[in-house]
Amino acid sequence: MRFMNVLEQFGIVPIDFATLETVLSEYRYPRDKVSQMEKNGELIRLKKGVFVVSPNIHRMIISRELIANHLYGPSYISFENALSFYKLIPERVHSTRSMTLKRARKFSTPLGNFDYISAPKDYFQIGIRQEIVSDKYAYLIASPEKAICDMIIATPGLRLQSVKAMQIYLEEDLRIDFSAVETFDTQIIRQCIDAGRKKTELTQLYKLLER
Repeated sequence: MRFMNVLEQFGIVPIDFATLETVLSEYRYPRDKVSQMEKNGELIRLKKGVFVVSPNIHRMIISRELIANHLYGPSYISFENALSFYKLIPERVHSTRSMTLKRARKFSTPLGNFDYISAPKDYFQIGIRQEIVSDKYAYLIASPEKAICDMIIATPGLRLQSVKAMQIYLEEDLRIDFSAVETFDTQIIRQCIDAGRKKTELTQLYKLLER
């Protein structure tokens, strides 16, 4: 019961084995204790050496966004996940996709699939914001404008050579709700253009939103 209370203090924030080893230092074999806690459903393994405490202990809803940031980073939530968060697209998203500075990776966990797409630093650092949830935790997520740019840049074979083609892509392929587009910060898109990836497509996006 005492260790259940210790685990509860971590809440929904992922923890690594070194932290658990410190907490369980009075055990002769902390690794065996961690394995037992995993078998008992007290810990959920996200990947080798990284865990999150079970909701059965902290009685909180686990944040897939927070897990995504911690599972592989530096990274930020983007793509359909960010667009859905901002209510720009109607679909619920079942996998969690992020942009990362590292090489592309995929993780399959008991809490779902997490995909990471690689981006160079000059592009990666544009248009990231921090989402604070109930003053308890925070995670990094793309701005609405950056999420659309990420979708365009990361979609293989996407060629949008005109404003009209871009509008069709946004309306029919992504099903973007244009009622929110008027508040977009087009300077974020301009920065993405300057970063040098798919300049033609992003320029069409910029022109469309500036109209």
